[in-house]
Amino acid sequence: MTDIAHEIPSPSANDGFLVAALYHFVSVPRFADLRDPLQALCEENGVRGTLLLAHEGINGTIAGPAAGIRAVLSFLHSQPEFAGLEHKESHASAMPFLRMKVRLKKEIVTMGVEDIDPTRSVGTYVDPQDWNALISDPDTIVIDTRNDYETAIGIFKGAVDPNTKTFREFPDWVRNNTGLHNKPKIAMYCTGGIRCEKATAFMKQEGFEEVYHLKGGILKYLEDVPPEESLWEGACFVFDERVSVLHGLEEGDLKLCRACRHPLTAEEIASPLYEAGVSCAHCHGTRSEEDRMRFRQRQKQMDLAKQRGERHLGK
Repeated sequence: MTDIAHEIPSPSANDGFLVAALYHFVSVPRFADLRDPLQALCEENGVRGTLLLAHEGINGTIAGPAAGIRAVLSFLHSQPEFAGLEHKESHASAMPFLRMKVRLKKEIVTMGVEDIDPTRSVGTYVDPQDWNALISDPDTIVIDTRNDYETAIGIFKGAVDPNTKTFREFPDWVRNNTGLHNKPKIAMYCTGGIRCEKATAFMKQEGFEEVYHLKGGILKYLEDVPPEESLWEGACFVFDERVSVLHGLEEGDLKLCRACRHPLTAEEIASPLYEAGVSCAHCHGTRSEEDRMRFRQRQKQMDLAKQRGERHLGK
């Protein structure tokens, strides 16, 4: 059955919502025991988003009132495994998540390769202020470890785009690209740091010696590096209702296709293949009429819920 939930109390429009993106690779044998208290704490404090827990650590993004976010972070830091947890903050004018989910997973970022342990072997961190020099070095190959729908709206100048649809495809892409060994340095980046941290651990295991990754990911770079000095081109996709952020972590103006979750420009929304909640130019040809009928019904329920002042959560 489709779920409909009323809005939680919101701070004033001027306050907005605090968004915290976090991850931490660490051995957590008791990770399953943390799910229920963490879920309850988030709900009590009006915090929404997704947190993934696994033997290898924690990963996720949450949003809510500043006091609520601080309470959740304080709880995490009080756990011995997460005492060294770092996070990145940004703001959203509206609540960017529909609900709170704390999930137990096999991996906190799914690569599907056994025995990859970033706590044991990983690339060299590079601070945002030093990143430009590294990726401008002719001896460096720069690799974007994100997926194709993310790289479609923004990428570092000169970076190699693997055009992967999921992170599981990345290992095979590396193994099939022998040209990656032609230069001594490999520099990798992703949205917040977690994927490229695991990717550098994989690259080290594959025999690459001089491997680097952007500390804090694109988000930290956009926060710290002035636009006039930036080598970033475009917007950065984020996994919440903001869809994208720009320099200074300001919200972008892209929208999301509710059928395939591909970010859309104003021009793509104007396409005759676009129908709100049903299809866009990226997915129209892959959907059956039965799919579109189902999506239209879902969109109708969302519109009705909005008219009632409620929030439709989908399935």
